[in-house]
Amino acid sequence: MRQRAVRMVAEVRPNYDSDWAAITAVAQKLGIGTSETLRKWVRQAEVDAGQRTGVSTDESAELKP
Repeated sequence: MRQRAVRMVAEVRPNYDSDWAAITAVAQKLGIGTSETLRKWVRQAEVDAGQRTGVSTDESAELKP
């Protein structure tokens, strides 16, 4: 579900004035609880892809005890 939602946001971004508008539209279409949840998924996917700075999912897993 997460991967599909993140892909959909990337696909529809050009059709909206802002990232938030695209995220909100996709969240509503997929019935995701809040747009903020989807925003976090998108940001983490961007970190994992090297498009944004931050701690990747793999790095985070390594740091957990």
